[in-house]
Amino acid sequence: MKGKSTEIIASGYRGDSSKLERYHSINPPVYHASTILFEDYAELKTVGQGQYEGFTYGTDGSPTQHAFERAMTELEGGYCTKAFPSGLLAITSTLQAFLQHGDHLLICNSCYGPVRRFARDMLDKFGITTSYFPANVGADIEDYITPQTRFILLESPGSNTFELQDVPAVVKVARQHDILTAIDNTWATPLNFRPLEHGVDISIHSVTKYISGHSDVLLGSATINEACYKPFHRMCRALEIFASQDACYLALRGLKTLKVRLKQHEVSALELAGWLEGEAAVEAVLHPALVSHPEHHIWRRDFDGASGIFSFVLKPEFDEDAVGRFVDSLEHFGIGYSWGGFKSLVTAGKFAQSDISRYKDRWMIRLNVGLEDVADLRADVQMALSKL
Repeated sequence: MKGKSTEIIASGYRGDSSKLERYHSINPPVYHASTILFEDYAELKTVGQGQYEGFTYGTDGSPTQHAFERAMTELEGGYCTKAFPSGLLAITSTLQAFLQHGDHLLICNSCYGPVRRFARDMLDKFGITTSYFPANVGADIEDYITPQTRFILLESPGSNTFELQDVPAVVKVARQHDILTAIDNTWATPLNFRPLEHGVDISIHSVTKYISGHSDVLLGSATINEACYKPFHRMCRALEIFASQDACYLALRGLKTLKVRLKQHEVSALELAGWLEGEAAVEAVLHPALVSHPEHHIWRRDFDGASGIFSFVLKPEFDEDAVGRFVDSLEHFGIGYSWGGFKSLVTAGKFAQSDISRYKDRWMIRLNVGLEDVADLRADVQMALSKL
């Protein structure tokens, strides 16, 4: 007779999903597992021989994660996608996969701030040097390349100052020098820009933003072309990189409504941005889809649409106290980092990160335009402008 503990352990599900009754759901189930059971010793043996193609341990991810990764691969037109615990980890892990001691890395000056910190605090101590190029660079990327340059990281547009790079022109020069290129494609999403079709090697997303869409997920992804697969896969295996299965499930669910949500974000943001151009306190509105944007011609040529985040620059007579009054007066815009979710958000500051930025030392306000009624958002911003 079995003991009670043995009966409890053996009861119910026994690790063989094929024996479960038929259950075809629209969304995949969420798998929570560290240990994965093998059928027999012969199957276990194939793992050591490198011949097993299934899941061997929880760090391989799960069918939930792989379903999300397949969806991103299809949308990006890539060879393979890997999910990461955050957008930053997607970027930093990709850099680790392809850079080594003595290499030189080029990064867009308007990059996500923590990427700059990673280059300074981590890459530098491993003998990898980093320099930055203007956020509106094109074929003149040639001027920043050295014999040691191995990798170029783009972000077009940047998520604070919204300059665009001429991606096809940069890629053309990079390929002449056998340099890999990657881009943070979070602003556009795969619906509005497909980097790999323009020759970029790796497309990276903060899935936290528009793809998940509900401000409750931390997740990143990197989609690569076939030529990059071996070193990228080797790095992911060596570091046992995997993502939260709950986050992958939520991101896959959010992905299904991305087109509908993104279109509403785009329409509302453009209406608000266009109106702001006529406001007396505003010197410039930084939205790539506006004709007034310095790189609008690039956006019109390469992109299929826009998203819901942009910035505007206040006229020089307004100081930090005025900016604070504006931000604190808003009712419908929450004060918080991140973007891409259904709720409108605001941040403010001097976002330019170097002397080569056209917006150096200027007070800027960034609006993440959510899914509220745009008339209410406009009235809210108009009221806050009156406090300046």
